[in-house]
Amino acid sequence: MNKTVLGVDFGSDSVRCLAVNIENGKEIASAVAEYPRWKRREFCNPSIGQYRQHPLDYVESLIKCVRETLEIAGENIAKSVIGISFDTTASTPALVDRAGTPLALLPEYSDNPDAMFMLWKDHTSIEESDRINEIAHKHSPDYTSFSGGTYSCEWVWAKMLHALKSSPNLRDKAWSWIEHGDWIAGLLTGNTVPEKIFRSRCIAGHKAMWNASWDGLPSWDFLKEVDSLLGIFEGHLYKETITCDKAVGHLTKDWAYKLGLPETVVVGVGAIDCHVGAVGAGITPGRLVKVIGTSTCDIAIISYNEIGKRLIHGICGQVDGSVIPGKIGFEAGQSAFGDIYAWLSRLTGKSITELTEEASELELTKDDPVAIDWFNGRRTPDANPRAKGLISGLTLGSTAGTIYKSLVEATAFGSRAINERFISEGVPVNEVVAVGGISRKSPYVMQTMADVIGVPIKVLDSDNACALGAAMFAAVCAGEYPNIEMAQKKMTPGYGTTYAPDYGRDEIYNSLYDRYKELSK
Repeated sequence: MNKTVLGVDFGSDSVRCLAVNIENGKEIASAVAEYPRWKRREFCNPSIGQYRQHPLDYVESLIKCVRETLEIAGENIAKSVIGISFDTTASTPALVDRAGTPLALLPEYSDNPDAMFMLWKDHTSIEESDRINEIAHKHSPDYTSFSGGTYSCEWVWAKMLHALKSSPNLRDKAWSWIEHGDWIAGLLTGNTVPEKIFRSRCIAGHKAMWNASWDGLPSWDFLKEVDSLLGIFEGHLYKETITCDKAVGHLTKDWAYKLGLPETVVVGVGAIDCHVGAVGAGITPGRLVKVIGTSTCDIAIISYNEIGKRLIHGICGQVDGSVIPGKIGFEAGQSAFGDIYAWLSRLTGKSITELTEEASELELTKDDPVAIDWFNGRRTPDANPRAKGLISGLTLGSTAGTIYKSLVEATAFGSRAINERFISEGVPVNEVVAVGGISRKSPYVMQTMADVIGVPIKVLDSDNACALGAAMFAAVCAGEYPNIEMAQKKMTPGYGTTYAPDYGRDEIYNSLYDRYKELSK
């Protein structure tokens, strides 16, 4: 019987399960389940940047999508599953009690948004991240040095401090905190106790300032100088982390029954969606993988010899083994991408298709309006959650298509700025592989990006890069491949469309990009 692995991709709005043939990477079946409470926008308040998700959304949707996938695949496939691994958004943490139960699952906190998982794009903790940066930049070592020099309000320490300050009644039960990716793997293997649960190197290194050079997490003296409330967690967290090629156990009897799987199924540790998606897209040194959705994540890797002791400034971290064990992984990205297009669509009442048709008919000139893509703050280069978007050069003759064109170009300019930061710091970007819905559905956006960044863009021939990457790690965790590179060779699909830069547009785009940089100051 052919062996099968499951890759589970927890996105911002839904969770996808993908069943994959372990020998050739063939995608057998998949299903998607939306988060019901999130869909109703419960516990969210966009006006203050509050985006919270109830843990029951994850549990209920996981069961639904796994069972639907197995139903589509057939009974024999369910019996052939040997491993399951996960990716999640990050940093998406929650406060937990002594048993590792997210506080929102306790009756007394079931409706308290601060007791829930705080989605990656939650920006309610800007003041807390300011405080972390203030203390870190005076401290030796500077705990932000492997995080691009800035700690973001999107990350765990700022979010957990905000929750404790905002809801003092949570402090009675708050014992530790957990990231979504770690909790799911622990839940399915019956290991959620904060001091014992396995923690992902990928998530800890990029979001919690974990680094082996300072023996794990930042010192408690530092954390309590940031705020004494962080002392609540002392002794209840971790020093060690594991990379994504390591298993954390097997399904419990209860979870095997809920999911319709054998108890022998090996469970891998969770990791960040974009990092796992980069693996599914066949990332190698020199090949940057751009995961394009509501926001973007740009992932690159490099060998130890190439990076040496250099620290890349202004990105979202460099972490040993966060993408491919044995190499340094880098994360950058844009806080808003597809979200910007969706905003204009809502504002004008025109579909993205209509806006694209209008924009495609416009001539490219040096006098075109120029926009800045920081509508949800700036992630990289040089994180600044207070940064705002703008559109410059509008006239009474500007149309919805004109504005859309400027916004598409702005997102491409933001991508170019990230590439240029990597290259200037010694991380090569010889080609780009794009994954995600926009890369598959919008030739206009992708061609514009290729023209602006001046690098060929390959589009992965799969809609499931993140879930596929998780399946690859499941195959390694189950012992079917000795390392993730071998799994990639066997299981990575081909590339569909390649967008080659139109160098005849260089002069105009360089001029518009110069205006973008000037407006960005």
